[in-house]
Amino acid sequence: MFAEFENMAHRKGAEGESLTAQTLCGMYRRLNEDYFGPEMTVDRQIDYEWERIPHFYTPFYVYQYATGFSAAVAISSKIIKGEEGALEGYKKFLRGGCSMKPIELLRLCGVDMSSPEPVKEALAFFGELLDEFEKCW
Repeated sequence: MFAEFENMAHRKGAEGESLTAQTLCGMYRRLNEDYFGPEMTVDRQIDYEWERIPHFYTPFYVYQYATGFSAAVAISSKIIKGEEGALEGYKKFLRGGCSMKPIELLRLCGVDMSSPEPVKEALAFFGELLDEFEKCW
């Protein structure tokens, strides 16, 4: 929801639309209604929640969660599967610190974040977790 709010706000700004507090509050309210459904009471105070979330003050910050999670799933699955060089690549990644750009460091682990594969893998893993959760209920 945060990513969608941020994307909508940036898109409106890029299209030349004024981003007033009223506009942002309305967008945020509609997203709350859409994401949480009619069973949830969406009060007027939720309209202003976006103002206190620091993520929105750094462009596309919330996307870092998705990319970080995707990279972590890709690295860990390679290690768990016992792929040759995966563990050593991960250690090189850790030793790399800030010596390279993050996308280059991840390549040391055999993870190419410029391709859709790590995100697809993370989504598949998330789907497996949802399936497991649904079996419990």
